[in-house]
Amino acid sequence: MSENELLEHKRHTLAHLLAAAVMKLWPDTKRTIGPAIDNGFYFDFEFTHPLSEKDFGKIEKEMRKLLPTWTSFERSELTSDEAKKEYPNNQYKHELIDEFTADGSKVSFYKSGEYSDLCRGGHVENPKEEIASDSFKLDRIAGAYWRGDEKNPMLTRIYALAFDTKEELDQYIAMQEEALKRDHRKLGKELDLFTFSDLVGSGLPLFTPKGTVLREEIHTFSQALRTSRGFQKVWIPHITKTDLYKRSGHWDKFGDELFLVKSQETTDEFVLKPMNCPHHTQIYAGKNRSYRDLPLRFLETTAVYRDEKKGELSGLSRVRSITQDDSHVFCRPDQIEVEYQAIMNMVVEFYKVVDMKFRARLSFRDSQTPEKYFGEESLWDMAQEKLETIAKSGGFEYFIAKGEAAFYGPKIDFMATDALGREHQLATAQLDFVQPARFELTYTDSDGTEKTPVMIHLAIAGSLERFLSVYIEHTAGAFPLWVAPVQVKILPVSEKHNEYGASVFATLKNAGIRVEIDDANESLGKKIRNAKKEKIPYLFVIGDKEVEAGTVSVENRDGSEGAQELSVIVKSLQEKIIARS
Repeated sequence: MSENELLEHKRHTLAHLLAAAVMKLWPDTKRTIGPAIDNGFYFDFEFTHPLSEKDFGKIEKEMRKLLPTWTSFERSELTSDEAKKEYPNNQYKHELIDEFTADGSKVSFYKSGEYSDLCRGGHVENPKEEIASDSFKLDRIAGAYWRGDEKNPMLTRIYALAFDTKEELDQYIAMQEEALKRDHRKLGKELDLFTFSDLVGSGLPLFTPKGTVLREEIHTFSQALRTSRGFQKVWIPHITKTDLYKRSGHWDKFGDELFLVKSQETTDEFVLKPMNCPHHTQIYAGKNRSYRDLPLRFLETTAVYRDEKKGELSGLSRVRSITQDDSHVFCRPDQIEVEYQAIMNMVVEFYKVVDMKFRARLSFRDSQTPEKYFGEESLWDMAQEKLETIAKSGGFEYFIAKGEAAFYGPKIDFMATDALGREHQLATAQLDFVQPARFELTYTDSDGTEKTPVMIHLAIAGSLERFLSVYIEHTAGAFPLWVAPVQVKILPVSEKHNEYGASVFATLKNAGIRVEIDDANESLGKKIRNAKKEKIPYLFVIGDKEVEAGTVSVENRDGSEGAQELSVIVKSLQEKIIARS
């Protein structure tokens, strides 16, 4: 058994222990399910009284009292009727038992100490010896619909953290505390980056001037990378007839996620576009193409719209209005490798600048669920083989994830790691043999025959909203100079220094540097504290000496740089901004 499997078994064992403690304390509780999860486990209950986190101490005490009595797990099998007797008046367990015994089979129960529960297994053999009593901690309470269905009753879910040792648990808790400080929703408000409005709607973020600077700088960088490699800007409307997505296959796969648009002039059905690729195929189809025209590279940074469930929306991480730095390459099969190499070079450069390491996930088709994918199996096999060859030749760390492919083709997803060690799927490069065929796209080859091009879908930042949710937390809001909404704050010591401060402001503004001046009648200490709360990269302090010498006193995040001539520091800042450092 691997270490990961053993930890998962410990966590599932602890879920049993949590349920045992709850049933000891509140015997009339209805228990349901309790799986292991990435950082611990949870268990869903229906209580006859309100439960709060104030009860956690009592529950944990009972769990630690029971643990020494759990020296083994005994497995038994019961018929449907026998199993239901174990859960009088518990409709949740009865529902599961009916499902598991529909074919006439028995169900398995596992017992440790005095506690027994319906379970398929996955426990440690001797909980007393294998689980440290200080390696777990109840974490929080949440509401959860039975089986995730909003039509079902709401249950009380108790989440818990569990690791192999107390040290690992403490490290995780410390990381979570740091994550709370870095939460992009919290920092977005504190740094005045974005907001939401009930009048506008859930999942539809509104970006302030400062937040818009962030968006534009990321977009500008992504666009510069693409245009330097031969991508050309295109533009498409935000609505389309449903016919486009029925042809592409998106309607069958994602029809319930689309926003419908009703026309007062025509009977045609329209939707807000949920993706851009079908539109770009129609730009390709707008004229006859030759093999000499390929590759064609289209780029666009534009919004798409998806009717996400309200309960799944979360800050900028999951929104209904999604801005993609979207690109599509139409090429011949013999050009795939060269195009992918250029894409990988762009991704490497982008994530080096934003200071995030990444590895490649080869998202492949799951042969066990062929109904999820379009296109011939032979094409998929060829495409997947090509992507793995490309990943190997690029020298990337990569892993294969079956079942993560798009319905139209396999892809290389780039998994970026943030400052807290969390992994996020951001950039992607998807190989598509299906949509060009569905739209009957062709080019005339050198021998005069009509061939079907290959399509590559590319996003470098991916969703700008999601990227920013990650990047804000990665930097803790202390953005590098090039992307910072305000790059310099001028702090006159007193009102008599405001005039010179205004001239410094004008010089910086004319030099293309984003600058603010705090000329309020406040103490210098307060001005510095406020500027540091705003996490501004450079502070220029101006007092008598600076006015007299025509200099500024410079302080960056690492400390004081001392007095400098204005022309010298301006040139230095410009060089750093251009270099995106």
